[in-house]
Amino acid sequence: MSEPSRFGEDPPSDAAPTAEIPSDDASSEDDGTRELRVGPAEEGQRLDYFLATKLGISRANVRRALARGVVSWRGRPADPAAKGAQVHEGDELCVREAVDPRSAAPIPEPDRALQILAEGPGWCAVDKPAGTPVHPLEPHEQGTLLNALAARHPQIVGVGEGGLRSGVVHRLDVDTSGVLLFATEASSWERLRDAFRRHRVEKLYWALVQGRLEGEGELSLTLTVSQHRPARVRVVDAGGADGGRGRLTQLAWRSLRASDAASLVEVRPVTGFLHQIRASLAHLGHPLLGDPAYGGPEDPRAPRHLLHARHVRHREIEAESEPPDDFANALEAFLG
Repeated sequence: MSEPSRFGEDPPSDAAPTAEIPSDDASSEDDGTRELRVGPAEEGQRLDYFLATKLGISRANVRRALARGVVSWRGRPADPAAKGAQVHEGDELCVREAVDPRSAAPIPEPDRALQILAEGPGWCAVDKPAGTPVHPLEPHEQGTLLNALAARHPQIVGVGEGGLRSGVVHRLDVDTSGVLLFATEASSWERLRDAFRRHRVEKLYWALVQGRLEGEGELSLTLTVSQHRPARVRVVDAGGADGGRGRLTQLAWRSLRASDAASLVEVRPVTGFLHQIRASLAHLGHPLLGDPAYGGPEDPRAPRHLLHARHVRHREIEAESEPPDDFANALEAFLG
C-alpha cells in the first residue's frame, strides 16, 4: 500500500464542499460506521466527491480511507483506483472509521527529539529535519513534528484547523529541512495565516542545484498540480487551456557560489505553492540535486532533494536554521 501524499509549501486545498446529510442516510453507528445511499441528485458523481460531500471531509481523506480498505461499495471493498468512478442512484456504501482529521488529536511523543529555534507568546519556530513529516495524516501516526510539539505544548491541540493539523501555519515537503513555524494559540494562528496569505512573511531558502547558475533574477510562473500520489506540479501557459487551473507564483533568486557541477542558490519565494521552488529552479534548467522528480540528478552525495529553509521573519518573529550535515556535506563535496 502506498503512503498517503504529503504536500509541501502551502498546497492548494482539495476539500470538497460539505453538505447536510439527507434523510435517506443511516445514522452513525457506535463504531463510527456510516451507511450511505446514492440519491437521484447524486447520480453520476465521482465516488470521491460523493463521499467527501456526505462525510464532510476532503477528497484527500477519502483517498486515504480507500487506501485503508474501510470503504465498501455495492457489497465489495473499494480501492483507491475507484476514486473517479461514477456512483448511481440506489448504490449503497458502507464506510468504517472515516476519520475527519479535525476531530482527531495527535499522539504526544515526549521522547521524540525536537529542536526549538525560537519562541514567543503564541508561536514557536522549530528546526525540521529532512525526512520528518510536519503533521500526522492518520490518528495512529507518530514520528511527526506535531507529535513532538504536542507533548511540549499541549495547548496546541485544537489551534487553527485543529485535529491532526493543530497549530500548523505552513508546511515544508517531507524531505525539505529547516525553519517551520507553528502557532500555539488561536490568535497567533489567525495572525500568521493572514500574514502568509498576504505574502508578508519573509522566507529564505538555500538550494543546491545542478550546473553553473550565476547572477540573480526574479521568476514568475503559472504552476498547476499535474499529479497526485505522488504529488507533482508543472508549468503552464497562463493564457493557454490549462492556465485557468494554475496559480501565478513568484520568487527571487541569487547565486551564492557556483561551479560547473553545482551552484548554491538563495531563494526568496513571494508566494507559497506546492513544490514551487523545486519546479521553478528546474524550469530555469537547474533542478535541485537529489530531486529526480523534477529532473535533478541522483547522486550518493545528495541523499535527498537539497533544499533548506534557512530563515523566516515576520515582525517580532524571527528564526534561522543552520544547514544540516547532509546539506553541508553535499555543499563541501560539490563546491569545496
